[in-house]
Amino acid sequence: MSVKINENYLLLKSNYIFAEIGQRVDNYSNENPQANIIRMGIGDVTRPLPQAVVQAFKRAVLEMGDAEKFHGYGPEQGYDFLIQDIIDKDYAPKGINLGEHEIFISDGAKCDTGNIQEIFALNNTVAVTDPVYPVYVDSNVMAGRTGAMSDDGQYKNMVYLPCIEENGFIPELPEEDVDLIYLCYPNNPTGTTLSKEQLKEWVDYARDHKSIILFDAAYESYIMEDHIPRSIYEIEGAREVAIEFRSFSKNASFTGTRCAFTIVPEELNGYDSQGQAIDLNHLWTRRQTTKFNGVSYPVQIAAQAVYSKEGQEEINKSIKYYMKNARIILENIKKICLRAYGGINSPYIWIKTPEGMDSWQFFDTLLHKAHIVGTPGVGFGPSGEGYFRLTAFNTLKNTEEAMERLSKLTL
Repeated sequence: MSVKINENYLLLKSNYIFAEIGQRVDNYSNENPQANIIRMGIGDVTRPLPQAVVQAFKRAVLEMGDAEKFHGYGPEQGYDFLIQDIIDKDYAPKGINLGEHEIFISDGAKCDTGNIQEIFALNNTVAVTDPVYPVYVDSNVMAGRTGAMSDDGQYKNMVYLPCIEENGFIPELPEEDVDLIYLCYPNNPTGTTLSKEQLKEWVDYARDHKSIILFDAAYESYIMEDHIPRSIYEIEGAREVAIEFRSFSKNASFTGTRCAFTIVPEELNGYDSQGQAIDLNHLWTRRQTTKFNGVSYPVQIAAQAVYSKEGQEEINKSIKYYMKNARIILENIKKICLRAYGGINSPYIWIKTPEGMDSWQFFDTLLHKAHIVGTPGVGFGPSGEGYFRLTAFNTLKNTEEAMERLSKLTL
């Protein structure tokens, strides 16, 4: 006898895109140690935690060293003080009513968007926009919900919804019935958004087909235009069909601190093999209490400080800082006569590569000739070929320097 592996992992045909980028950059750096590389590929932030968050974090850590104030295991779903602030300050002002039991504090939206598929059967049909954040696809491949990858770069048994220039990067509703629909808006990687009217079409589709929308709103704080919805629950009927994911990573610099939350409304149902409605909130609660011991007390205290007056002021400064970077990138890309999208309600700029150059060729060109690192669009799916993503999360100085180098390139 021998240990058997989960052979679904063998269906993954390429490295996780950001690991591949890291390896290529490391190889180039080792061969060219003098190169001053500016990294605008991975969407990691560069501004530090807000001081209001740092001070709250310190106070909470000191409590953990005091026998009378020490906190051991906390509630797996999250502490009430953070959950209530999320309700009162993120959702209530938008007219969205949530109950405390509908919010689940976690250590990252990436984790939750990957783990959520565990509560759904393997024979569900999954639809993803294309290009797409790789975690949505890869986690379903690992679970065994798809087949092998075809020659066109798509996994069998998964429905791909192209988001390309020809349709304004707005996915069309599936022609076939699908069960799980991953939507991310503002979108990673294209930086585009959906209006309330466009999002309403998806909610209506899900209600008509008894589908579930997995809505990743990790970048909602970067929305600058009033007509763009910040939450899917702004849409009538969404509580019946949508799970929403939020994160403190990109607005409050928690990429290394790790805190996020997921909303599973009480009205949300899936169905068993007999067609009986099953409460999904209960299933996710069971999954979390079994496999997750909760986010640490100091981190949740730190996250609560995000909602303080001082925390909000600092966060707004950071968002304005990154969006200034986005404008600089967008303007300079257009100056060198390349088409670019996003950068208005999103920290991502989606660039059409020069004629005759594919995504990885453009990656190599920028790395070798300008020492700039971005993300090849094809790493996000077949429809990403011929595109390239830059992020606005670097420093203003590095962003300006990168654009100066780019302006001198002959493409």
